[in-house]
Amino acid sequence: MVFKSNHPDIEIPQDGIFQYVMSNQKGISDNKIIYLDVNTSKGYTFGKLKSESKRFASGLRDKVGFKRGDVLAIYSSNQVDYPMVLLGTIAAGGKVTPVDPKYIANELSYQLLDSGASILIVHPDLLETAIAASKEINNPNFRIFLFGDNEIRGYKPFRSELIGEREFVPIFYTPEEANSTIAYICYSSGTTGKQKGVEITHTNLVSNLAQIYNVEKDLGTHSVLAGPFYHIYALICCIHLTLIYGATLIIFPSYNIKTFCHCIQEYKIDYVHAAPPVILDLINYPDAKKYDLSSVKIIVSAGAPLSHELEYTFYELFKIRTKQAYDSNNIITGSVQLYNSFNNSNDNFLMIHNVQKIGSCGTLLPNIKVKILSNDGHGNIYFSFLFPGELCVHGPSIMKGYLNNSSAINAAFDKDDFLHTGDIAYVDDQGIYHIVDRKKELIKYKGFSVAPAELESILLTHDKISDAAVIGCYSEENQTELPIAYIVLKSEDKEKHPYLKNEIIQYVNSNVAPHKKIRDLLFIDKIPKSESGKILRRVLRDMTMNEYVEDHGNFNYISLIFF
Repeated sequence: MVFKSNHPDIEIPQDGIFQYVMSNQKGISDNKIIYLDVNTSKGYTFGKLKSESKRFASGLRDKVGFKRGDVLAIYSSNQVDYPMVLLGTIAAGGKVTPVDPKYIANELSYQLLDSGASILIVHPDLLETAIAASKEINNPNFRIFLFGDNEIRGYKPFRSELIGEREFVPIFYTPEEANSTIAYICYSSGTTGKQKGVEITHTNLVSNLAQIYNVEKDLGTHSVLAGPFYHIYALICCIHLTLIYGATLIIFPSYNIKTFCHCIQEYKIDYVHAAPPVILDLINYPDAKKYDLSSVKIIVSAGAPLSHELEYTFYELFKIRTKQAYDSNNIITGSVQLYNSFNNSNDNFLMIHNVQKIGSCGTLLPNIKVKILSNDGHGNIYFSFLFPGELCVHGPSIMKGYLNNSSAINAAFDKDDFLHTGDIAYVDDQGIYHIVDRKKELIKYKGFSVAPAELESILLTHDKISDAAVIGCYSEENQTELPIAYIVLKSEDKEKHPYLKNEIIQYVNSNVAPHKKIRDLLFIDKIPKSESGKILRRVLRDMTMNEYVEDHGNFNYISLIFF
């Protein structure tokens, strides 16, 4: 049985991204501030954004020979010029691959090579990493430019080099071209340990913007937002939707709870995009009540599951509504918008039988179809409600595929072009979807995906380790999963001295981005595996529940994973 959205289908715009976001559906004045940087007080009005993005496009084309279909990478924390660079590249007919600013050199170089990026625009604080990564790039046309106004070590600011005199006429796309042309290549770790390039077409992104625009009633020209950049959820909900609604996005380069509270009070922020750890920070921050947070009307929680307990506690303290948005590991561009709008009414939060917690619940966006496959191993489709199974999704906002990875594409889509998300869900008779478990093995640390296989591959290069496995252990204290390693030592290293444990942890953590660090390490005599050699992670999770929790007190595990 195929389930459809409660919302009627909408007509999907046939535009390219630049044309759609600049179509000015809200009648925005050219003087309206769209993006504002709190550190520099620099901002972009709607008119300035249109003009400078076109001038940036002309600079790309005229000054460095950037062609239609070329790839530009952005490696930066939140920065006020980020949206202009993004949209200017799109106007020039290029593709953008946003890079996680927490990436270390080998992760950055892999993404640059895999995406085929010819230009990298980098934040000055990340220049050393970018230089190290660029040593692996053999493209003689590869260039690095800087955000900001200062030249550093011979690397020049993009504004002095790539802002043209003329306003480029943005590339026009026919409906067929918009449907097939890649705009963004967003990288996801995947279960194999290597990042996978998720191909998002112009139609994918425009469809998702139109879907959300049709149902999101809490945003408007009056809205003042806060939220992150660089991953697909942020690109859609912070950069693009802000522009479409004519709202104002407040940009602060790095997050800390004090700055966050100050900005809410100072700029009267009323709409916030935040992962559950931010909500936890607000609950635990003793000075939060000293700030005037009354402007906030709603927080949209995404990137990880928000537990009922945390949601309830947050509402009791601040009387602020929360919504949950679900996106499956960067492979759906927000296609399943799961609204659980909590406002202290039990009717708005539906519990499930025999499941400890709910990850999200809500309704489908327009034009989205879903089928739920049984877990009986035969791929049967359930024909009734309330039975959990793998969530499979179809719609115009589903990614085109994985870059340079046909095997991953074949594994992700079935013959009917439904994307298999790997998440376990059920739908009730009201059309409300509940994410209750996961099929995938990714660990979700504060909204970031961590691939166990990647950490295991590093562990196995240590000369004292013969076998290893990594699982996620959910921490109530931190409201996130933590990567925990199990290792088998070689025979000559059976004495499990504390120094060896610390040595191994440091060995792994020095080779990965901060969010991928293992948080604890346990010794085991043998890694449980199936006959085919697959690690039986469920066995390790049960061991963790039975032994590790008892010893450490502050962990428990629940099998939930989200974008």
